Amino acid sequence: MANTDAPCGLKPVGHITGGPWNGMTNTYYVASGDAAAIFIGDPVKIGGSADPTGRYPDVAVCTTGDQIQGVMVGVGMLGQDFDPSDLDLKYREASTNTYIQVVDDPTVIFEIQEDGTSAVTGVNLNYDLLTTAGSSTTGLSAMELDTSSATAGTASLRLLRYVDREDNAVGEHAKMLVRIVEHAALSVTGG
Repeated sequence: MANTDAPCGLKPVGHITGGPWNGMTNTYYVASGDAAAIFIGDPVKIGGSADPTGRYPDVAVCTTGDQIQGVMVGVGMLGQDFDPSDLDLKYREASTNTYIQVVDDPTVIFEIQEDGTSAVTGVNLNYDLLTTAGSSTTGLSAMELDTSSATAGTASLRLLRYVDREDNAVGEHAKMLVRIVEHAALSVTGG
């Protein structure tokens, strides 16, 4: 069976302890000076400042090799409460003051699609993200696990296993379960 090629970035599905993902997020801020769009499923990194109130740290979309703070799962506008029922807000548009909801718990496990074909011997290796702009139509990320980056050394994600579903098989565009190993919350340095 061929796997469907449908990347959607990182989707929270559970915890390393075996429990389901509980829906917990934290609010972060993206200032209008940031010219990059951020899509549902995109990993974000700390930007080094905060919103005008100082309550919400600012973030930016990650590129390959960045230390990850978490994954965006929702978006709201400046001055508004986060409203998951507002279907007009599918992603963070470039150059707009925006509040976003981020899964920033370092124990969360995510589902992600691989960009090519990996082998089962790649389980427990580390991988980087293939960073690609998402879709303004669906609001979903297009980031994938970069199969060519497999290493026992330093990389962003640890491949835990293949997703156990009838519509997923070892082969091209397989869906994987990963955890973030280069997580900002696990770093001993600030920044």
